[in-house]
Amino acid sequence: MSEASRWHRGGTPKHKLNYRREVEIRTTLQELLLYFIFLINLCILTFGMVNPHMYYLNKVMSSLFLDTSVPGDERTNFKSVRSISDFWKFMEGPLLEGLYWDSWYNNKKLYNLKNTSRIYYENILLGVPRVRQLKVRNSTCKVYSSFQSLMNECYNKYTPENEDLSDFGLKHDTEWKYSASLSNSPWHWGFVGVYRNGGYIFTLSKLKSETKNKFINLRLNSWITRGTRVIFIDFSLYNANVNLFCIIRLVAEFPATGGILTSWQFYSVKLLRYVSYYDYFIASCEIIFCIFLFVFITQEAKKMKEFKFAYFKSIWNWLELLLLVLCFVAISFNIYCNIQIFFSLGQLLKSTETYSDFYLLAYWHMYYNNIIAVTIFFAWIKIFKFISFNKTMSQLSSTLSRCIKDIVGFAIMFFIIFFAYAQLGFLVFGSQVDDFSTFQNSVFAQFRIVLGDFNFAGIQQANRILGPVYFVTFIFFVFFVLLNMFLAIINDTYSEVKADYSIGRRPDFELGKMIKKGYKNALKKLNLKKAQKDDQDTKMKRSGDLAERARREGFDETEIQSAEQMKKWKERLEKKYYSVEIQDDYQPVTQQEFRELFLYAVELEKELHYVSLKLNRVMRKFSAIQN
Repeated sequence: MSEASRWHRGGTPKHKLNYRREVEIRTTLQELLLYFIFLINLCILTFGMVNPHMYYLNKVMSSLFLDTSVPGDERTNFKSVRSISDFWKFMEGPLLEGLYWDSWYNNKKLYNLKNTSRIYYENILLGVPRVRQLKVRNSTCKVYSSFQSLMNECYNKYTPENEDLSDFGLKHDTEWKYSASLSNSPWHWGFVGVYRNGGYIFTLSKLKSETKNKFINLRLNSWITRGTRVIFIDFSLYNANVNLFCIIRLVAEFPATGGILTSWQFYSVKLLRYVSYYDYFIASCEIIFCIFLFVFITQEAKKMKEFKFAYFKSIWNWLELLLLVLCFVAISFNIYCNIQIFFSLGQLLKSTETYSDFYLLAYWHMYYNNIIAVTIFFAWIKIFKFISFNKTMSQLSSTLSRCIKDIVGFAIMFFIIFFAYAQLGFLVFGSQVDDFSTFQNSVFAQFRIVLGDFNFAGIQQANRILGPVYFVTFIFFVFFVLLNMFLAIINDTYSEVKADYSIGRRPDFELGKMIKKGYKNALKKLNLKKAQKDDQDTKMKRSGDLAERARREGFDETEIQSAEQMKKWKERLEKKYYSVEIQDDYQPVTQQEFRELFLYAVELEKELHYVSLKLNRVMRKFSAIQN
């Protein structure tokens, strides 16, 4: 073999190139195995945090406090409250009945009610519920001069600057005096405002009768005024059967336009983390998670040191860094939550006569769950890094990388048209159609239109001319034109990538072939290749039978030997160039290989000429016989 055939492109010896590939293969498989162990551990950790009872506890509590109707009015519940009178009916009806369970269904008392109530007989009410109101001052907005003779009071929307801090009403109880917040609970983001802590606060009694009298007294003395902008009802429960806390917040917003907007939050969380043996198993998974994080940080630090700025050119390295940051943030949240629970839980449970504010603990615990959810999402996405060595996945990644510039150009054009229609819909239909009530809602409404979910009747009723025009043109330009252009870009690029792969431009190595090669090497070492040897013996025997048959049919030895030589030459070349075992990247043909192919083509031409002569001879004999 010539000197050129022993060298690969760029002057690298082939045996060194093969060694490098074997090292890369071995390293990739080790990383894949280690990462699968990490992913399994992370899945156990995340699913161990989620309890199916969380959903059922939220469902039971929401059904009790949101769907229970007011006595004598089946259409009124907390979800349908729209006036102050409906709100007081809810407070004195479903809320009161839902909070105080003082007897079994047959009027027998099963437990001592001295300390606390048990909702649905299984959920302990922690402390007492709290009701909190925020108000705005009068004259926080300006009345137009032409209407000043008709009204001299003006209450603007809620902002911390407009908030009323003065005492009002009877002024002798806490519910009539402003109380500053003593907790670090986050502000509440409602429908029409962001509300801070503090306000006009009162707590409910342990006795149902006292609480009912309290509600009646507040209603008769007009505790809710024109300046009222929001009322919060907060309380917490604990179910020992499933070891879950349920933190509940019912919110009634009083916008400046009048009426009431209701919303709610139900957080079922597991604040007591380590109780059962399974919880301790989850704790061991958390320790393993920390060890993996340390190992991965060390690996990435070594890569950064080795490749320096070239490290940041790979998108997989950026994904790796993002995953490490998320893991670190998740661990930080977990430590913070456990510390807060350790120092706060005993203090909150110390007194049953005051409100126990578990909202902050539930808030941070939900953020921790969200961080873990995002972390495991990107952890699964990282698997594409390993399976991209597969031919199909490599085609997918190559397609996306090639068409990214075209997609960016298309995206600019798409969003120009998309946001133009969103603003048109917001300005034309925003005052009458809920889906277009804000610019943000308009954007999401148009995405829903693309998916087939739309309210054409509402659009048409809002504007009988612009409504149908908006809908038809949006469907035509966005759905029929732009989306098909996007698909055409992807399809054309995929066709180009597939064509390149068909002529030999493949990934350097594929995991499937690596595993198959390792499997065959293992069989060879275990002397399990006897079957292949038997196949070769069978082929040799079959070749001998064909030669004997050719001799009987009158072929001379020269022709038989020439045919056998051609057959061996053909098998050798096919094994070299068409074997499925070798799927390396595209390489130029060396001079020696070209010479062998040329000689093979010459021999094929001779054989074809010889066959043609024999056919002509047979045809002449056949014509002579007929004549």
